[in-house]
Amino acid sequence: MSQKKASLPFILITIFLDVLGIGLMIPVLPAVVGSLTTSHDMQSWWYGALMVTYGLVQFFCVPLLGALSDRFGRRPVLLLSTFGLGFSYIVTATTHSLTILLLSRVVSGATGASFTVASAYIADITSPEERGKGFGIMGAAFGVGFIFGPVLGGVLGSFDLRLPFRVAACLALLNWLYGYFVLPESLSLDHRSPVSLKRANPLGALLHLSQLKGVGGLIAVYALSVLAQWVLQTTWVLYTTFRFGWNTRDNGMALFVVGFTSAMVQGVLLGRLLKRFGEARVALLGMTSAAIIYVCYGLVTEGWMLYCLILANFLSFAATPALQAIISKASDPRQQGLTQGSLNAIQSVTTVVAPLIGTPLLAMVARLPAHDWRIGITFFVSAALEVVALALAVVHFRKLAGVTASVAAD
Repeated sequence: MSQKKASLPFILITIFLDVLGIGLMIPVLPAVVGSLTTSHDMQSWWYGALMVTYGLVQFFCVPLLGALSDRFGRRPVLLLSTFGLGFSYIVTATTHSLTILLLSRVVSGATGASFTVASAYIADITSPEERGKGFGIMGAAFGVGFIFGPVLGGVLGSFDLRLPFRVAACLALLNWLYGYFVLPESLSLDHRSPVSLKRANPLGALLHLSQLKGVGGLIAVYALSVLAQWVLQTTWVLYTTFRFGWNTRDNGMALFVVGFTSAMVQGVLLGRLLKRFGEARVALLGMTSAAIIYVCYGLVTEGWMLYCLILANFLSFAATPALQAIISKASDPRQQGLTQGSLNAIQSVTTVVAPLIGTPLLAMVARLPAHDWRIGITFFVSAALEVVALALAVVHFRKLAGVTASVAAD
């Protein structure tokens, strides 16, 4: 019990500060890249390179850090990750070299993959009956960090573009000191296992999803829908800067509204929506809403209209959880962790693919006049991906309904 009291607060603080640091960076990093480049198209290319590097490194390091923590314990891996994250923020705050900035994203991607280890730590220190509650609290810390991170980063960045990174570095290093003196090890020696390349391979997790029965095309639906969201998220700040001349404060406030709306829908409304409409219908409604609103994002002529569209698009925040629930029900109860890990692996892949799609497209239109509708091309691509996902989902649910009706008739 004393171990739980000493360690759980650190894990929650770690999650909160990690997400807060990421949130601090989101509205500011594109502007930092812009200060080191000479044109909008070069800014788009370099920002895309930073995002791809971060996502690619994190994709490979998520299972690797988990495997290392199984071998050496949670404490050393968490402390190393926290210190590495703080170091990467210091480099970002001080460098004026794009190459060094790229290398700092390698460190940040590797050490920012500590969520897997934090989840394992919570599983170590909670009973099976309390584990769901522990993960819920962890999710709440994640959500709060993402709500307040962008707005704080936007405000701080309006004074000095490098200030958010200095603040994030201080928070990470203070958290490292707190963990160094307070955090106990949660994994006993008799429960440790050697590092296995098979277990540390992210592609193995993806193969698991292909073995699930009854979900079929929903895996592709999930992947396309998440990819559409990431294309939008990757290019949002650059788009609003090119189109409306938004600064870091403007983007921070808009992203705060996104985070708040997402938290309200998933934390308050989702249960009622699922109870009233069912998972399949909520998923379809959410993807339909997203496809329409994404097109509107790319066509609006005034920045304030984006706030109205974010709120109008509240159903889209329910689509991914609904799809996750359907896929989860198709999985063996003994493999729920593997299934959710596999879905997280898909999300990691999309964080790599999205910048490869979005930032080159934005670079192509970056020199166009601000009022030219073609600057919204990345949002139109997101809408197209969502439409394909919606079509595949409709086909899947109709086929499933037909099979169910056939079985009932027999």
